[in-house]
Amino acid sequence: MGNLKNTYHTVLTIAGSDSGGCAGIQADIKSISACGAFAASVITATTAQNTQGVFDIHPIPIDHIEKQLDAVFTDITFQAVKIGMLHSCEVIKLISKKLQEYQAVNVVIDPVMVATSGDRLITNEALQSLKSLLPQAYLITPNSKEAELLLEQEINPKNAQEAAQQLGKKFQTSVLLKGGHMDHAPDEMVDILYNFETAQTILLKNPKVETRHTHGTGCSLSSSIATFLSKGYSLEKSVDHACQYINSAILNGKDKVLGKGNGPINHFGL
Repeated sequence: MGNLKNTYHTVLTIAGSDSGGCAGIQADIKSISACGAFAASVITATTAQNTQGVFDIHPIPIDHIEKQLDAVFTDITFQAVKIGMLHSCEVIKLISKKLQEYQAVNVVIDPVMVATSGDRLITNEALQSLKSLLPQAYLITPNSKEAELLLEQEINPKNAQEAAQQLGKKFQTSVLLKGGHMDHAPDEMVDILYNFETAQTILLKNPKVETRHTHGTGCSLSSSIATFLSKGYSLEKSVDHACQYINSAILNGKDKVLGKGNGPINHFGL
């Protein structure tokens, strides 16, 4: 056994690349680094993207995704894995197989299915495959629109706690139902954590920051949660620390300008 003090906390992110650097793999690596762990990555797709939108998506060949997964898993021991947008059934099935093969722990899945505009980003076939992957997660982090697709029912502030519990029981995993798409109160954000192991529901409240520069918030939140899990924090502490980190990053970036569209959060408080 090596000296644990000389060992990195390690997080693997499996997601798409954002050429604009605001979301996807780039946001994950920034968040993981800012929260104190070493980030490795497996890229599932590249995008032609900036602060104004996504102009092209290029899926990585499935055999190359598999080689990336085998390369990192056979060499590095990961204390957590973050999974972002998965664009096809083939990719979802491959990742499911590899998570089992390498006995991945602290898997956090951000089920990216709905764009900020409200447009769906996933086919019905891929949605069914994604549903079969979710029970392999330690935590899933849907927003309300994604939760509606998973539960096939409307979600609002009044039934959001019940919805988080339903998701957890349906997919046998803990759930962080993000409140960014729901108006709980004019001056605060409310995220709902359902701990599947304890059957407890916790409300996490943070001040609402008025800004349009929140591009990549969901990616950054899920990867920062994975980072705190990799460092040995409990689920509740990991989610709480990550929410505080993201709120601070939004606050620090609210008046910063990058590009002509919706800018990123300020991962490093620059």
